Amino acid sequence: MSGGTVDRVVVVGNGIAGLTAADTLREAGFDGELTIVGDEPHPAYSRPALSKALLLDGDDMTSHELPPTGHGAKELLGVRATGLDLDRRLVTLDDGAALPYDRLVLATGSRARRLSDLPEETTLRGLDDALSLRGRLASRPSVVVVGGGPLGMEIASGCLAAGCRVTLVSQGPPLILQLGPYLAGVFVKAALDRGLTIVETEAARFERRAGDARVVLDDGTVLEAELLLSSVGDVPNTEWLADTGLVAKGAAVPVDSRGLVRPDVAAVGDLAAFPTPHGLRRIPLWSSAIEQAKVAARALLHGDDAPPLRFQPYFWTEQFGLSLKAVGHLPPPGEPTYLDGGPGGGSALMRWSYGDGTGVAVALNHRIPIPRLRRMSQAAT
Repeated sequence: MSGGTVDRVVVVGNGIAGLTAADTLREAGFDGELTIVGDEPHPAYSRPALSKALLLDGDDMTSHELPPTGHGAKELLGVRATGLDLDRRLVTLDDGAALPYDRLVLATGSRARRLSDLPEETTLRGLDDALSLRGRLASRPSVVVVGGGPLGMEIASGCLAAGCRVTLVSQGPPLILQLGPYLAGVFVKAALDRGLTIVETEAARFERRAGDARVVLDDGTVLEAELLLSSVGDVPNTEWLADTGLVAKGAAVPVDSRGLVRPDVAAVGDLAAFPTPHGLRRIPLWSSAIEQAKVAARALLHGDDAPPLRFQPYFWTEQFGLSLKAVGHLPPPGEPTYLDGGPGGGSALMRWSYGDGTGVAVALNHRIPIPRLRRMSQAAT
């Protein structure tokens, strides 16, 4: 092992990045004292399920649950890290405790970006948010969702499925920045067919008038509803690292190709920016957090002997009766080549080629195994 004996590892963050790091540390041979700090009181859960299955009408309340852990860590839940002393190798917590470490994993993730401080502006980030929203949807309120990205569209889809009248406010066509014009068009058509109202605008804000909160568009149009939601991105949870010199204010933590900030500290998941062919990037996706954590945990134990990250983006969404799985760097340009099925509905396999043997492979309502989809994204055309 590099950098001396490793007897104690602290993982700050109990999301999928922290959980995967803990599991991987054990798989890689670490048998010492392992502590996980999580600011939520809940065990680790599947965040993607919060805006998909958990919002849907029905009695199933288990879609977000993950299998029992096997890492044997001491879990400190409902506790927040407030500071880090790199020289003394200490993590301080909001309950006054200080945790010593030989190796440290930073995995505090991100939080929902907000457009206002109004309590009526509802966001969906954690399990408590999802359970609260699910409860509110039972009365079928009118809904305005601000944000036309994947999460905003998934929330709008869930609200429609609950029987609500839903308006989605988007800066340009929904999903176009994430999926490109072709795939975005497929989803927008499905959304409109199911009754979603889409309003495009340059900007939107939340404000209170005459005691009521509402959404105001850049042209002065006012949108009112019983439930106001925003989904306008996320902010890395790095404020507690402000005095460490590891990160600029409001920015992600830069790491090397193995997820290391320094030999004894790794950063993984939504708060980390790692090297990609397009420069240092923060890629806040479930699959990204998992792959980063696997690599970084091994690097903490084995240093340069551990393999670097070779990340192949994987994106998944379910909304408006469509299920999409995509491997490769999105958004793809132009129109795809259909490998199975075709335009106009049903299941389909599509591919975009980038001319270097790589590309984007997309399964739409298709039950193709993910490993095969990954191979398709790399296949020459």
